[in-house]
Amino acid sequence: MGTKHHSSDAVSDPKKRRKVGFAKTDEGVQPNDCIKIYMVSREDEVGSQECFTIEPVDLSPFFEEDGKIYGYQGLSITVWISSVSFQAYADISFESTCDAGKGITDLKSSLENIFADNLVETKDDFLKTFSTETNYVKSMISNGKIVSNGLNEHLKRDCSELEVVRVEGSSMGLLYCRLVPLVLLLVDGSNPIDVTDPDWEVYLLVEKKNDEQKLLGFAALYRFFHYPDSHRLRLGQILVFPPYQSKGYGGYLFQVLTNMAVADNIYDLSIEEPLESLQHVRACIDIPRLLALQAIQPSLNSIVARLKEENLAKRTQMTRFTPPSDTIEEVRKTLKINKRQFLQCWEILIYLALDPIEKYLENFRTVVLDRIRADVIGKDTGAGGKRVLEVPTEFDSEVSFVMFKTNGGGDEPKEVEIEESDKIKQEEQLQKLVDERIEAIKLVAEKVRVMSS
Repeated sequence: MGTKHHSSDAVSDPKKRRKVGFAKTDEGVQPNDCIKIYMVSREDEVGSQECFTIEPVDLSPFFEEDGKIYGYQGLSITVWISSVSFQAYADISFESTCDAGKGITDLKSSLENIFADNLVETKDDFLKTFSTETNYVKSMISNGKIVSNGLNEHLKRDCSELEVVRVEGSSMGLLYCRLVPLVLLLVDGSNPIDVTDPDWEVYLLVEKKNDEQKLLGFAALYRFFHYPDSHRLRLGQILVFPPYQSKGYGGYLFQVLTNMAVADNIYDLSIEEPLESLQHVRACIDIPRLLALQAIQPSLNSIVARLKEENLAKRTQMTRFTPPSDTIEEVRKTLKINKRQFLQCWEILIYLALDPIEKYLENFRTVVLDRIRADVIGKDTGAGGKRVLEVPTEFDSEVSFVMFKTNGGGDEPKEVEIEESDKIKQEEQLQKLVDERIEAIKLVAEKVRVMSS
């Protein structure tokens, strides 16, 4: 880590009278405003325009109590991360430092909160890693178990060969520690896994070209016991590194993990708090698998036929068009798709089957609305207990909500009293959720159609 101090103070003239004033309060600077991060694969990319820019998540949790940097004027921090060794170097420059009441932030300590031991002290030492650690990835996976190799026909660019390799023991721990900074920088709210826990499994996505092996991404799964004699897999982390994103590699890696869950007869495969982008990839993989499963067709055809014949606008009560329990169980046993994910995919399957969708869109929208209303508010608008619904306001759209509470005591359901203005806000929020859900369904449906054509 290098530090440069560029002084901008002019030489003082003793003949000039000094003026006395009040020092300005140090308002600090947001880390994301002064830190630039790049990923480089060669020595000559460091400092050049060819390096790949990384757009990090909010970096403020790694700095001071209020997330700002204090005590620097003209601060600029440039960080390079090697895609060969995954070590990093930080170049720090500033015009001057001054304690204006908030102290002077210890930049080295703060950066170590992100990069830990991966931060190299000098630029020369960092540049040397491109030659001294050329075979770092190869050495780490040399004793790994190859889970899958080959190419996915939907990848957007050709490469010699792709491998998914499971690494274990000390190699897994050492390599994962090098990858932690990328997890912290790219996945908001993430935490490193416990590499000493043997139930964590790490799978690497590797590109083999000639004699070189390039690490494109990884996934971390937790295997835990399911009574009486099975195991479940939970995907805790999956990350394709920025230079290789939006090229189909994430889908390829997730497809391999899905195939592995089926081959190992896992009880089911779940994801811990999936982002919308990952949920999209997952749905695009699961929908073709479900379409090929004959066991779901009778239930799906029955629901689609009803939606084509009935007018849900005239219904007297909410109707849930969900699959029967035996179909849910068959999907879990055959495809290892858990109930929650299957219900997400079920709406997409209905959307695809309602052809042309424009003719039946109002009925489909009603299906989605009833499901969201039941999930968010409750199965009945007059159900007992407390209900909470997020309602954006002019005060703060992120943390505003309305709580509905029944009158009277006891366990019997009571009529919920809702102000008319709250009913309007509630309905607006529900309609917004429906719009967002249908848009997400539409994107998956379009992708699936392209993949099958």
